Amino acid sequence: MSTSPYSIRLDDALRQSLEREAEIEDRPSTQLAVRAIRAMLEAKALKRAAIEAALEQANEGTFISAEAMNDWIDSWDTEDEASTPKADITPNSA
Repeated sequence: MSTSPYSIRLDDALRQSLEREAEIEDRPSTQLAVRAIRAMLEAKALKRAAIEAALEQANEGTFISAEAMNDWIDSWDTEDEASTPKADITPNSA
């Protein structure tokens, strides 16, 4: 894969942190910066894909309402812990 130069401005504290971490890892600071940018972009792409998949699922199927989910979570670690909620929102009931 070819590379091309790209210039960014970092505040002093961030630059120093990056250089300190690069020294600890015995790697160039630019390599750490590239890895950090790549990780951030991959995380954003995964999040976006998860949201898109959830939206597709939402348009096709049934859901558990926030109220039912919150009631279930609130029951955790109590004597009356509720069972896993069932879907209570369907495309026809929305």
